[in-house]
Amino acid sequence: MAVIWGLHLKEMQWAKFKSSYMWNKEYHLRRTKFIVYQCAMIFCVVSESLGTAALSDYVDQQDFVARLNSNVTVHNNNFIGIASYNIFVGVYVATIFGSAFFFDLFWPERHESYPVKLAWRICSVLACLFTLSAALAFTVILATKSAYVTGADADTATELLRRYGGSPLRYRDNGRGIASVVFLWPGWVATVASTFLLWNSLSHIDAYGPKSTHARNAVKDADGPVDEKSPENASRLSDSERPVETNLPATVSTPKRLENDGLNQASLD
Repeated sequence: MAVIWGLHLKEMQWAKFKSSYMWNKEYHLRRTKFIVYQCAMIFCVVSESLGTAALSDYVDQQDFVARLNSNVTVHNNNFIGIASYNIFVGVYVATIFGSAFFFDLFWPERHESYPVKLAWRICSVLACLFTLSAALAFTVILATKSAYVTGADADTATELLRRYGGSPLRYRDNGRGIASVVFLWPGWVATVASTFLLWNSLSHIDAYGPKSTHARNAVKDADGPVDEKSPENASRLSDSERPVETNLPATVSTPKRLENDGLNQASLD
């Protein structure tokens, strides 16, 4: 089986989607990461999808009115712009944390170099910033802005918009736009939580490896107590656990022995 970037493709197995494997306690924060990563992806992708539907309506509105009267223009590019940016944000979050999800699922004990770990950290922080900026901008535009029509009087513009139907000029009256923002804010919260878990996991791997504390303690209990006299286990003892060796000369006499030697010499005299 092929190996790409040090990852054995044979590890990509359907059996790893079983709950007994996905939700085990063998690896640090495994279940928590899987839940939070998926929340970030789902909320952001749902927001992206709803925003795309609203965006498509406003684009069609522009085209429809322009076909009926080439002198009339509907100005709603601010909504189209922020909805387009939200599409990028949804794809970005899904790419970063979706990759983290599948890498942890298929290759939980993979070795990653320092540049790779740094890239994970940077990309996760960027995901937080992108999502926050999209949520703030989308909220402001939706709450305070409206589309408007130029090139025609009010009656003509109203008639053209009525013939198209849907896509209200006032953005806060657009139900799909509101729903998109409503899903985007929890998506940002989940993205921040995912970033925290990702950083915590990388730090734990650097210090202890990918295994959870529970799994490592279970291995220690299974191995039993360490035999200090065994040459193989002696190297596993820490400096504080090693027996203290003394190198005193064998000929050194204690004060008690010196006193007895003096008494014996006096009796001989």
